[in-house]
Amino acid sequence: MHKTSCSRRSLLKGMASLPVLTILPAGLVRAKGIAPVKRPPPSGRIHVGFIGYGTMAHDNIGNFLNNDHVQVTAVSDPNRGTEKLYGYKAQRGGGLAPCKARVDKFYADKTKNPGYNACRTFTDFRELLDSDVDAVVISTPDHWHALNAIYAARKGKHVYCQKPMSLTIGQGKAMVKAVAETGITFQVGSQQRSSNEFRRACEFVRNGYLGKIQRIEIGLPGGKFHSFGKKGEWAAKSTAKVPDYFGKDGWEMWQGPAARREFVPAIHAPMSWRFNLAYGGGMITDWGAHHLDILQWAVGKDKGGPVAVENIVGDMDLSDPVWNVAGEYSFEVVYEDGTRAFVSNRFKNGLRFIGENGREIFVCRGKMTTIPPELYRTRLTDKDVRLYVSGQHEKNFISCIYSGQETITPCEVGHRSITIAHIANIGLRTGQKNLRWDPVRQEFPGNAAANALIEQPLSNGWVLDPAAV
Repeated sequence: MHKTSCSRRSLLKGMASLPVLTILPAGLVRAKGIAPVKRPPPSGRIHVGFIGYGTMAHDNIGNFLNNDHVQVTAVSDPNRGTEKLYGYKAQRGGGLAPCKARVDKFYADKTKNPGYNACRTFTDFRELLDSDVDAVVISTPDHWHALNAIYAARKGKHVYCQKPMSLTIGQGKAMVKAVAETGITFQVGSQQRSSNEFRRACEFVRNGYLGKIQRIEIGLPGGKFHSFGKKGEWAAKSTAKVPDYFGKDGWEMWQGPAARREFVPAIHAPMSWRFNLAYGGGMITDWGAHHLDILQWAVGKDKGGPVAVENIVGDMDLSDPVWNVAGEYSFEVVYEDGTRAFVSNRFKNGLRFIGENGREIFVCRGKMTTIPPELYRTRLTDKDVRLYVSGQHEKNFISCIYSGQETITPCEVGHRSITIAHIANIGLRTGQKNLRWDPVRQEFPGNAAANALIEQPLSNGWVLDPAAV
């Protein structure tokens, strides 16, 4: 694969004015990944590489650059970075060039060294993993998440993986296995767990301040396609010439483990891929990864899950070769104790917990409201369950690399949360409105059609876990 890299001389020049710090390779494990990963000393700086640089990476790279314990040293992306197609209004560039420019300028300004030129660029993420990075931030389309994460784990690299963590239930299971075997630190980018309002809402529910929960409503966004500011040919469902920004090998690398097809702007433009099941799961997985994660936290099922997903309805059209996810949908998540969460794109975005005697909580980003209003001011007692307080999500990840403690959203927690969304999509894909689920065996009891969709075949010679070959 094509690779762009600065020379050793320019790398050393760029690093010259940085403090001299001791770096220990993160990820020295025995052959079968049984021994714990070695951690850097408190004085060490963690080298971080970005796998994929698009909308989400734009949003959170600053939290890594501004962390004095971090040095961003590399980026991999099949997009060389020649067009503004990223961001919710197509206002940003993405790919290699914009990332390198931002990183090098940040450290040039910080070190007062205008010649800083040390952020290396790669088209193939495997070449980045062979470099001296200690940790990676995965911000690729969903169909790449599992391979990026598992390959990184097997190389001993710590992983921050954007949500939705996986494309299928089977991929999530493989990710959990690889993380457990290698002992790396893993953080899912479900940043709502690091927000005070969501933690407080879950603590109120867990400690019985609403009484017995009578009903939970979860509102997710709808829609089968959003152009995100792209116009003209970028919203077209017809095939088109592969964009020049992919270069010689970029389009092949972008497709990766997905079945080969011609370039279609309305699918393959940045952010549009989430509306095709080969690459994403629509808003059910995109936002379900956030709110279903808070549901699991609130009901105390972080490493478990529901026993059924019922009354699954939606407008998924599998015959549409472009936008084949559900835009209108609803389903119910059922736990063993009878707790039931109603999920729909018709509810207000957020989570509503309805308890006894008219008491309830509604929580969304930046806001928590209660009925009665004075419930909001309730203070937990010393006997109450207290949930994990992390502060900044990215900082929590870096801190846990040093300490070896579990992050606020570790791999299995992210897997269990997104599994619920995958179950709903499997119901829509098979036409089954009610699916029983065994959260221990992680399968659909006696349901061959649903079980067949737990895994998804990979194409072009890619294997989910190189250690299994």
